[in-house]
Amino acid sequence: MTHPAAFLRALGRPVLDFTGTAGAMFLFFLGGLRSIGTTSKIWRRSLQQIYLIGHKSLFLILLIGIFCGMVLGLQGYYTLVKFGSVGMLGSAVSLTLIRELGPVLTAIMLTGRAGSSITAEIGVMRISDQIDALDVMDINSMAYLVSPRLVAAVISFPLLTAIFDVIGIIGGYLTGVLMLGINEGAYFYRIASSVTAADVGGGFCKAVVFALIVATVCCYQGYFTHKRRDSVGPAAVGNATTSAVVISCILILAADYVLTSFLL
Repeated sequence: MTHPAAFLRALGRPVLDFTGTAGAMFLFFLGGLRSIGTTSKIWRRSLQQIYLIGHKSLFLILLIGIFCGMVLGLQGYYTLVKFGSVGMLGSAVSLTLIRELGPVLTAIMLTGRAGSSITAEIGVMRISDQIDALDVMDINSMAYLVSPRLVAAVISFPLLTAIFDVIGIIGGYLTGVLMLGINEGAYFYRIASSVTAADVGGGFCKAVVFALIVATVCCYQGYFTHKRRDSVGPAAVGNATTSAVVISCILILAADYVLTSFLL
């Protein structure tokens, strides 16, 4: 029979590890925010990161968005036709994209494409002592590495979410109107009559929160690659990149549930 103290230790250690990591990550996030105003070149480096995070992810967002909208149009049509409500397809597609799928899928795609790159880049800089060199030269490594990526993510995520939403609605139009024969006027009328400013604002709010989560987690995992217990050197960079993507995706879905509870 397991001793109660042993059970409590086995249960308490993961809880304490999780709490410590969450607290350290939050303090890391606050440090990144505080460092935004400490450098005069923040916007130039932020523009470089906007190009890497936003522009280089544009094709992926367009591709995923069009197919997502087409699938929603197809599934929505065959669901609504059972109730004689195919005219509501525009509402179903637009609200699903703007409220949920747009922000969530955009954030997950950017985590896999840009977030993993951020973690790997900072992780390589850490194990090759480049971050220590910045500190020796009296350059604030947080302001140089983390803050521009936070700014770039907050700008890029909402813009790419908006593009995803628009392309997804076009994809629903291609399936519903051009392929299945729904009235074009009814499709766009339902979109205009059902989508409100609160829906759009809620989607952008989610995109900003997801941007902060992804940027913080990915930068944190790369910045502290050298402190990993499971590996060292190049293996630590690979494990840090994997951890960053997994943790970011989990936190995105968890934050989506919390935000949806407040926004509904």
